[in-house]
Amino acid sequence: MAYYGSIEAGGTKFVCAVSDEKLTIIERITLPTTTPAETLAHVFAFFDAYPLEAIGVGSFGPIDVNEQSATYGFITATPKKGWQNIDFLGEVKRRYDIPVAWTTDVNAAAYGEMSFGAGKTTKNCIYLTVGTGIGGGVVVDGRLLQGFSHPEMGHIPIQRYAGDTIESSCPYHEHCLEGLAAGPSLEKRTGSKGQHLEPQHEVWVIEANYLAQALMTYTLTLSPEKIILGGGVMQQHHLVAKVRQALKKLLNGYVDLPPLEDYVVSCALPGESATMGCLLLAKEAVGKAE
Repeated sequence: MAYYGSIEAGGTKFVCAVSDEKLTIIERITLPTTTPAETLAHVFAFFDAYPLEAIGVGSFGPIDVNEQSATYGFITATPKKGWQNIDFLGEVKRRYDIPVAWTTDVNAAAYGEMSFGAGKTTKNCIYLTVGTGIGGGVVVDGRLLQGFSHPEMGHIPIQRYAGDTIESSCPYHEHCLEGLAAGPSLEKRTGSKGQHLEPQHEVWVIEANYLAQALMTYTLTLSPEKIILGGGVMQQHHLVAKVRQALKKLLNGYVDLPPLEDYVVSCALPGESATMGCLLLAKEAVGKAE
């Protein structure tokens, strides 16, 4: 039997899984993200029990995905204490002499959703996660989009909503999407986490507007077949409809799109999007190595 491994590396937790050749998950564990040495020791202890064919890694970032770079495979300028400039991919490869696929956690989630979830009827889709931070992954013609680096879709500039004067939650930008629409910004405006707010709360109008501005930019620049929304903030299911309404108003009929209820959708694999993407990338890495 062939076994494939998945590492969804997050700033708060690591989710590791092993599947069979049909990508049916056999075992999965969740680990807290502590120090690199401690965290990776637990990761390796889990995978050592299986004769893996390949591993797919989807990591929090920023990460270096440029294979010509001296720091390819590194987590680079992350705000996560202790994880700056860590040779993550190198550590995995030194432990296991097998193919290892390497990308961002949101790229892996986009690939998983396109292959098995809400985007499985498409070859071109975007996955955006809205939680403590905001990040996005893009699949173009069935392949992950990354060039010199990977997309940082949470840091595009947006226009402030009239009367919204809160300080940005992003230490780098005063008016980027993450700074104004991620979970911490909701708490700054209301003093409460999103799950404790009524669907009628006025803050959701602001949130929907900011997300719709971003989706308009992605639509006009990348023209995906579908935009998939995930993450903790998007667990407020009423928000998806509000985003669609705001996007329709902003686009003002300029471009033709599929029906918005089919174009902007919730993720179909909550909690599993990145894991399934990593497992598929691992399986494909074996074919590329042969």
